[in-house]
Amino acid sequence: MPQVALYNADGEQVGEVELNKDIFGPVNRFVLHEAVVKHLAGRRRGTHATKTRAEVRGGGRKPWRQKGTGRARHGSTRSPIWRGGGIVFGPHPRDYSYSIPKKVRRLAIKSALSAKAAEGKILVLDELKLAAPRTKEMATVLANLGAAAPVLLVTAAKDENTFKSARNLSGVKTVAVEGLNTYDILACDTLLFTRDALARVEEVFSR
Repeated sequence: MPQVALYNADGEQVGEVELNKDIFGPVNRFVLHEAVVKHLAGRRRGTHATKTRAEVRGGGRKPWRQKGTGRARHGSTRSPIWRGGGIVFGPHPRDYSYSIPKKVRRLAIKSALSAKAAEGKILVLDELKLAAPRTKEMATVLANLGAAAPVLLVTAAKDENTFKSARNLSGVKTVAVEGLNTYDILACDTLLFTRDALARVEEVFSR
């Protein structure tokens, strides 16, 4: 089984943790691509819009009479062939999000975790307890661990003190195990787990 070092908050190695081979195994690049594209599609605002000839202001009067001018017949200056006219097949507001099967999502997350383990970018912290939100204290812990930004800090459950301590640090994102997604895992340079969070990940994704 693959192993990673276990550190305390002072950056001292206090042991090793074995990774579950059912989770930290082979990397499926196809499902990684599917999950990332789906994630980015869901982030699109989809507010782009153009106006058709019916929506452009003006153009109600026929520009010139039908016959006798020697020019082509026209019924409106807002026709798509006129400058300032409507757009025929332009974009309109839409929702780009879509879903992929649950098994594919889970496999993508496991593949992303496996890729980070293979690159040696996973750190495990023995314990992280903050009595109150302290950004300086969180920065000290990350510096002791030598965590290179961007950092994804994964906790077993949502912890307000941890979240508030890390939110003002540039390049640091905090998420509970339930909020893990493929994109965030791949986008970080250091994947930092608390020991409880790693156990929770193995419990959830080994089913």
